[in-house]
Parts: sequence; C-alpha cells; structure tokens
Amino acid sequence: MNIGIFGGAFDPVHNGHLLLAEQCREQCELDEVWFIPTRNPPHKEAGSLSPGRDRCEMLALATAGVPEFVVKRVELDRDDVSWTVDTLRGICETNQDDQLFLLIGADSLSDLPTWREPEAIAELAAIVAVNRGDSEPVCVDGLSPTIRDRVRFVTIPGVAISATDIRTRIAKGRSIRFLVPRAVEQFIVERGVYSS
Repeated sequence: MNIGIFGGAFDPVHNGHLLLAEQCREQCELDEVWFIPTRNPPHKEAGSLSPGRDRCEMLALATAGVPEFVVKRVELDRDDVSWTVDTLRGICETNQDDQLFLLIGADSLSDLPTWREPEAIAELAAIVAVNRGDSEPVCVDGLSPTIRDRVRFVTIPGVAISATDIRTRIAKGRSIRFLVPRAVEQFIVERGVYSS
C-alpha cells in the first residue's frame, strides 16, 4: 500500500487539512492517508496543545465516512517527544511492505535539514511538499541530494485557513462555519473547546 503520513497538532483539524490530504491522496495515488496528531512536538511549548483525546476525536469526526482517511494515535500513545523520524521508524517496523509518503507544507521543506535525522526521514518516506496554488515555488537547491531526490511537489488550491485563526475566532465569539467540518464545529461548541 501507498500510505500518506500527515502529522500535526490538528488543534483543531480544519477544511484546509482535509483538502491537503485529499489532493495528496489523489495526486500521489495513495491508498490511505494517516492523520497522526502529535503529543509532544519539539517546536511547541509543553502543555500548549488541547488534550490529545479532543484533537483525536475531532479528527475522527472530520474523517468519518472517508475510508481512505485513517486516524492513528501512534504519537499520542507515546510519552516522549514526537520526532518525525521516530514515528516513521515505528510505522516502517509494522508496515514493512508499504511505501510511506510524508506530507508536509512546502514552506517546511527548507527547514527539513534542521529536523532530527533528515536523511533518515528521506530514506524512510518520500517527501511530499504541498504548495498552495498562490504560493511561490520552493527552491530545493539547499537540500542534500538524498533529500532532494525524494521530494515530490503537489499543488493544491490556495485556501487561507489556519488553526490559530480558528481558535482566535472562537475566543472572540465569531463563526467558524465552513472553516471546519460541521461535526467538528458542533463538537467544539458542545464541549466548549477553546472557550476562555
């Protein structure tokens, strides 16, 4: 199987995430896209994320009815820092016959050399760098040949939705309708997620 690995905070998951996953699934001919909410990302302050159970439940609601979208708790169930290379190694151990595709924003591609063991990441998974249609193309000249040879670009429609903006809108009592799936919106309202 060809499996897309889509990690992130998903705090909350929104329609931009879903569009990215679907476009990558289609353009890269992926059998499944695995949404992997992070527990302890190295670049965020400890305790800054909403509880993992809430983020995981919102992902389950957002992906319900899409059999190619699968929510995995591999990082939520670990206590240590959520390093991408460790997550990929764990997946490779249990899915040895599958081909992995790491889905990242094209803007993150230039930061990839600063990630833990970037060469190993490129060996474990093809790198799918996602450009929004209104973004400038990303230069790969600064990447090592090992990484550069494993990069594939996907372009999706430019949709300016961010989880930060959604949380801000909720805090100000503004609508998030059509920014997140309806079931996620209802969950946020009913559970009081992000309400101060």
